[in-house]
Amino acid sequence: MTHGFDLNERLEQRDAQNLRRHLEVAESVSARTRFADDPKGDPPEFGDEEVVFAANNYLGLADDSRVQRAAELGARTVGSGAGASRLVTGDTKVHRALERDLAASKGTERALVFSSGYAANIGTIDALAPDVVFSDELNHASIIDGCRVGASETVVYDHCDPDDLRAKLATRAADVDEDEQWLVVTDSVFSMDGDIAPLSAICDAVDEYGAWLMVDEAHATGLFGDSGGGVVQREGLSHRVDIQLGTLSKALASQGGYIAGDEVLIEYLLNAARSFVFSTGLSPPNAAAACEALRIARKTDRAAELWDTVATLRDGLETMGYEVLGETHILPVIVGDRGDALELADRLRDHGIVAPAIRPPTVPEGTSRIRVAPMATHTADDIAQCLDAFRTAGTEVGVL
Repeated sequence: MTHGFDLNERLEQRDAQNLRRHLEVAESVSARTRFADDPKGDPPEFGDEEVVFAANNYLGLADDSRVQRAAELGARTVGSGAGASRLVTGDTKVHRALERDLAASKGTERALVFSSGYAANIGTIDALAPDVVFSDELNHASIIDGCRVGASETVVYDHCDPDDLRAKLATRAADVDEDEQWLVVTDSVFSMDGDIAPLSAICDAVDEYGAWLMVDEAHATGLFGDSGGGVVQREGLSHRVDIQLGTLSKALASQGGYIAGDEVLIEYLLNAARSFVFSTGLSPPNAAAACEALRIARKTDRAAELWDTVATLRDGLETMGYEVLGETHILPVIVGDRGDALELADRLRDHGIVAPAIRPPTVPEGTSRIRVAPMATHTADDIAQCLDAFRTAGTEVGVL
C-alpha cells in the first residue's frame, strides 16, 4: 500500500491527451528573439531568431529603454525588493505614485497594487465573501479560482449575454431573501476570443438588482480609452463599475496587479484581502517600471501603432481565407481540429513565427485556434513574414 503521488503516471496521461507543456528559454523579451529548449539544469543553447506573436507585451515596452531606466532608478533609490508586506515596511513612494496614476487613468478615488493580477482577483473576491457570484462562462482562471475560494455560490451566465445574466439575477431574486450580497464579475477583453463584454448592458442588469460589478481589465489596461484606463474608462462607465481590476504584466510590461475603486473599497481590501496582507509588496523596480509604462501608454501614440498593426494582420489573414474572431488586439485564428492547430503552429515555427495553438480544454472542442498577439513594435517586415508564414503553412497543413 502506498499513499504517495504517482506523478509519472499523471504526466503520461497528459502526454496521451496531447496536453503536456514544456518550458522554452527566451533570450530576451522583445518582438524578435531566440529560444532554447528546456535545458533543465544546463545553460541554454539558443537557436535562430524568431518573430514573437505569442506574448501579452502588447505595447512592446518590456525592452523599452525608458521603462528599463525607470526600473533601474526604482532599484537604486528605493531598493530591489520591498522587503516586507506593505502593511509592515514594504509600502514605498513608488507604490503610491503608481497607485495615484492608476486611479487617475481609471477615473476612481484610489487604487491598490497587488503582487499579481491573480492575487488581486483571488484576494478581492475572498475578502468580499459574496453570497453568490454571477460569472461570465469564459472568465479567466483567476476569477474562477477566486470564486472557488471566496464565494458561497457561483452562478455562471452565458458568455457576453446580458439577457442571460438578467434572467439568472431574476431567478435568484425570486428564490432568496433580500439580504444576500451579490457580485457580478466579467473580463472586459476575453483573451481567447478577443471579444469585448457588453459592459453598458451588464451595468443595466446589475443596477436593476442592486448587485456590485467587478470588471477585469487585464487585457485592456493601457490600450483603450483616452488615458489608457481600459474599456470601462473608454465607455464612460467608471461611476457604474464598483471594482476595476487589471494587471501590470501585459501592456504595462512589468509585474503585478491592481484594484481601482472608491476610497472605502481600497481601505477595506488593504485590511482584509489575504493575498495583499500576507504578501511581500510588489518590488520597487516593478512598480517604477509600470508607472513609466503607464505614462507612455497615456501620453504617446504607442497604442495607435498597435491598432494599425492589428488592422493589417486581421485584414491579411481574413483575405487569405482564415476566420479571425473578436474585435480587439487579440487575433484568434480558428482552425477547428486540435491536430491541425498543433501542426499549423509547428509549421509557423518552421517559418520563424512563434504563435501558439490553443486547444481543448482551454477552448471548446472543434474550435482549436492559433492565438496571434501582435506588439506595437512589430515592423512591416515582421508583419509581412507573419502573413507569408500563415499562407504557406496553412497550405501545407491543408487548412487553406
